[in-house]
Amino acid sequence: MLAKNSNLSENSFRTITITALKWLLITAVVGSVVGSISAFFLTSLSWVTNYREAHPLIILGLPLAGLTIGLLYYYYGGVSNKGNNLLLKEYYQSEHPIPLKMAPLVLFSTLLTHLFGGSAGREGTAVQIGGAIADQCTRVLKLNHDDRKILIIIGISAGFASIFGTPWAGALFGLEVITGGKSRLKALIPSILVAFIANYTCSLWNVAHTHYHIQEDIPAINTSSILYSVVAGAIFGLVAYLFTLCSDLFGTVFKKIAYPPLRPLIGGLILVLSIWFLGSTKYVGLGIPTILASFDSPLNSYDFLIKLLLTTFTLSAGFKGGEVTPLFFIGAALGNALFGIIPLPLGLLAAMGFIAVFAGATNTPFACLLMGIELFGYEASIYFGIACCIAYFFSGANGIYSSQILKGPKHHFYLHLKRRRTGIQEKLKKFKNYKNT
Repeated sequence: MLAKNSNLSENSFRTITITALKWLLITAVVGSVVGSISAFFLTSLSWVTNYREAHPLIILGLPLAGLTIGLLYYYYGGVSNKGNNLLLKEYYQSEHPIPLKMAPLVLFSTLLTHLFGGSAGREGTAVQIGGAIADQCTRVLKLNHDDRKILIIIGISAGFASIFGTPWAGALFGLEVITGGKSRLKALIPSILVAFIANYTCSLWNVAHTHYHIQEDIPAINTSSILYSVVAGAIFGLVAYLFTLCSDLFGTVFKKIAYPPLRPLIGGLILVLSIWFLGSTKYVGLGIPTILASFDSPLNSYDFLIKLLLTTFTLSAGFKGGEVTPLFFIGAALGNALFGIIPLPLGLLAAMGFIAVFAGATNTPFACLLMGIELFGYEASIYFGIACCIAYFFSGANGIYSSQILKGPKHHFYLHLKRRRTGIQEKLKKFKNYKNT
């Protein structure tokens, strides 16, 4: 009996050791590769942004850049065109391998979008690169279905952590954006490891991340400051909901154009006219200068709305990049605008909006809380926590990722709205059928 127990212990120890070494190897490889590509991407993105700012007339080429992107994805992209939603869908359903070509396609298309003045972000690119690279380990190492789910999570974590320089937020984002399944628990340690490895690798290439600061002292927590934070969080959540609505609206409009490559061409023409009408290029690209200014200088009260419309229009048309940095812009500018209404420090409101609008739009309040602490310090963590959680509940039943499956409704109110919308759609369908007959 003792010999039998000893053999079982040895087998268990051997299995645990092999599993640990396997995931250490995978996280080291994925983290270092994704971190290096993120470093190249950030350096290239900085170059194309500087070139565009030095030669503003290049924005006139945005329609042709859009046509190029549209043709690339239509004839060569395949399922890669689904972007972040493909990663989420494959986690839930696991139908097809994530194609490696997604990585160079989205990298090139994002640089093209930013070079010619599209309003887009960068996290979508990093996350897709991370997911595409991580998923290749499934085939090479012949991993099973559950291990593949962990790979998708760590790919997302590696891309997010390295592109923003926030390893803890990156690790939790990869886990939180996937809102169901036991694989999230199994992926906890690999996700943390890969996030730190990817972030460290990116920094080894001497690539600097943007630093943000709250200039004022953080006020002490009391009843009134909590109430003001709740009000601000609700507004941030509603604007996140507006972002999702506009994305859906513009997406529906562009889908009416039968030939997909024409969508970014037409969208690019409208964007060029819009930028000319606005008379400013502050809303194109990432908008980092405006984000930085929002922490210490008054901005136009409508800046957040213009950025929201341009970004949702740009991405819905078929340009590439991501939503997160524009969401930072929208949230920080909105917090700046609320300074005259809500009696909290300007920098604090901008920081709360920076993370809370993002939290509401992506349904990741805890990852965004960690991001706030990593970027701005722990002193305002209570304010960040309130803003992110309230924004999450006020941001609607869904988010910017249509393939994301939420584990139950955020609130019974959203369940009621969903049932009501479904009922209206069924009545319209019956009416159309009756009209046709």
